[in-house]
Amino acid sequence: MRRYNLIDEKWIPVRYPDGTHAELGIRETLLMAKELGAIEDPSPLVTAALYRFLLALIYRALEGPTDIVEARTFFREGFPRDRIEAYLEKWRDRFWLFDEKYPFGQNPHVPPDEIEPWTKLTAEHNATSNKVLFDHTATKYPEERSPKECARWLLSTMSFSIAGGRGYYPSPSPNAMLCIPLGPALHQTLSYCLVPQNEEVSRGDTALWEREPVDLPLGTPKRAALGYADLLTWQSRMVLLEEEESGNVRKMRFIAGVGFENPTANPDPMQPFKTDEKFGRLPVSFRGDRGTWRDFDSLLPDQGGLSPLTVQNAFQLAGKSSELLPSSMLVLGLRYEPPNANLDFWRMERYALPKTLRDDHAVRHEIRALLDGVEKAQSALWAASRSFARDLLSRGDRLPDKKDIKAFVDQMLSTPLYWSTMESRFQEVLREYGLDRDPEDIRIQWLRWVAEALGAAWEQHRASVFMGDAWTIRAVVKAEKFVGRKIAQIREEIEQQEPKKEEV
Repeated sequence: MRRYNLIDEKWIPVRYPDGTHAELGIRETLLMAKELGAIEDPSPLVTAALYRFLLALIYRALEGPTDIVEARTFFREGFPRDRIEAYLEKWRDRFWLFDEKYPFGQNPHVPPDEIEPWTKLTAEHNATSNKVLFDHTATKYPEERSPKECARWLLSTMSFSIAGGRGYYPSPSPNAMLCIPLGPALHQTLSYCLVPQNEEVSRGDTALWEREPVDLPLGTPKRAALGYADLLTWQSRMVLLEEEESGNVRKMRFIAGVGFENPTANPDPMQPFKTDEKFGRLPVSFRGDRGTWRDFDSLLPDQGGLSPLTVQNAFQLAGKSSELLPSSMLVLGLRYEPPNANLDFWRMERYALPKTLRDDHAVRHEIRALLDGVEKAQSALWAASRSFARDLLSRGDRLPDKKDIKAFVDQMLSTPLYWSTMESRFQEVLREYGLDRDPEDIRIQWLRWVAEALGAAWEQHRASVFMGDAWTIRAVVKAEKFVGRKIAQIREEIEQQEPKKEEV
């Protein structure tokens, strides 16, 4: 029996420009894109997955954009209402969440003995093989969940499935940053992310719901993407929701899906990339010991084409008008450690985008210089921490093991305090890059903040140790020379820069 059509049902969480929230169906969301502010779900992974799903719908409904000219037309005039409505009507039968032949995003051929709780769809809730700290959701006898929640999680598991045993391939972008430039309305945000693909690729592209459900077991476990719509709706898991009498979901059928072949030749348009000497072009990933802001320059337009295509497209659409540039950017995703598929975290961060990037491409290099400076300053803090740990553990002539020194340094609070302070300062720096601010003024202010954060981090450590012991006093005094020298160097650099500013 067919039930719950996603075109009409209210399941997509949106925010209006005035800050109010609602849930809409596919038709309303796309046709009202100019009147809506953003997609906004409590889960970063669901938020990213919903954006990707809507983009795939637009790619297929408009069969484009196939070049920047067409992309600019959609950006200026909006998405053609008649073409979207005609497409949704044509494929209406493929958007029933519960259906014997074409259940949306699912495969009716999944064997009935492959039963899992609904929690297997989500990273945020306990799965049978991947426990989440502080989440007390039962997996053996889970509570029922509504169709709208399961529809959102279906999309999330397609975009963020992680590697595992028994042929469980990861989704195309499981462990990389996904970058979404944000406009004042949903329409602009979707337009920024609607990266043109050539006409031939567009003709051969398909979305998941346009194809017949594949037979199982899979004859070809891995393949390349046909185009952006295919990539954005990748069926990385084969799922079949089991509807309860109440209309909700408690259990489902769940097995491995299609593996992603040759990601280098099929780059995700939302990913930033870096060049590795050994492995070549690689996506920039979240790192557990490193904040995203420390790699921020990789998200900005560059000459090498390594920044996200979504960001590059946003700047092309804006052209010479800084008012049309995205005001900020979402960076979303998760991190896990293969091959054990243990989740470390999922994350969503928002950064302001400097307006000066349109006229001054040197801003990217200036920001990189600021980030390099903060890294070098931290090396002095690390040297001081290592010196303190070594001398305190030695207690005379004993040479402590390197692992013991590292473990001692890792539990010190000075470095985390330094990075958290500078992260908030970095957000201020991005706002300072206005059209009327001199980059040298910004750099001088940044150096002052670095020196202050370095001194405050060491003082915090100094205050945390017991200074009534001769060994501790000697270790502190010897170690803080590293920090003192670095702060002196920074202040000297500031003094050298300020006279130059006065001359100008």
